[in-house]
Amino acid sequence: MEMNQEIMFKLQMFEQQIKQLQQQMQAVEEASLELSSLNMGLDDLIGKTDSEIMAPIGRGIFAKAKLLSEDLIVDIGGKNLVKKTIPEAKEIIEDQLIKLNAAKKELDSEIEKVNGSLTQTIIEAQSQLGEHPGCDGNCKHDETGKCQMPKDEQCDECKNE
Repeated sequence: MEMNQEIMFKLQMFEQQIKQLQQQMQAVEEASLELSSLNMGLDDLIGKTDSEIMAPIGRGIFAKAKLLSEDLIVDIGGKNLVKKTIPEAKEIIEDQLIKLNAAKKELDSEIEKVNGSLTQTIIEAQSQLGEHPGCDGNCKHDETGKCQMPKDEQCDECKNE
């Protein structure tokens, strides 16, 4: 594979990885917002026994309902439903938020790593093409890396060699 094709392939691969990581990050952030909103909504239920509430029954569809108790039925996974108090449900949400924050930190770290690899690939490509990072691309170098341009046409890095 020609060097330029190989570099382009690497750059496309890094771009795809970053896109995937950003999509995952967006999903984590959306889940965090949803859980935070739910956590605040649970606070609104405290002391509202026998009050009328709007209960969601599907995507954007609500029914008027009467809150008979502050006990909640919580799906703990695998379609297992358990009775929880509001504070217990809030505890579950807090645990989930902690896990989402850890996932967010991990994704941040992965994005940083990929960005570092991307930057390193660009620097290597520039040096293989006879350019320095930050060079305007007008400098020409021999196989030893020595600039072949007249002093007045060299980039700052070549002038300082």
